Amino acid sequence: MSFVGGKLKLKGVEEKRKKKKKSKSKDKEKQQVLKEELEGAEAKGGSRGESDGGGDEVDTRTEAEKRYDAYMRKRELELLRKNALKTTKEKVNEFNEKLAALSEHHDIPKVDGSW
Repeated sequence: MSFVGGKLKLKGVEEKRKKKKKSKSKDKEKQQVLKEELEGAEAKGGSRGESDGGGDEVDTRTEAEKRYDAYMRKRELELLRKNALKTTKEKVNEFNEKLAALSEHHDIPKVDGSW
């Protein structure tokens, strides 16, 4: 099959091409707005580190949510401590032991080409 791909072209008909619109650069506008905001914040005397409200945050979580979060933090720390003490060699050995304990169902089947 030897043919040229693409769309058909009619003789005598000019091709109407759409002109590409130039995208307006809004970067300058964004930078100017950010500068104005920073200057306004500095003029008020506030800095980025200070909070406007006063700093007292009200915890709206229930007791169960608080206990769950504390438990998860504690468990995460235990896992980090446990894994931080292992060397790479110990991790590989542990993984190999885990694979050895799996049943043969997970093994790659051997293919025999004699039949």
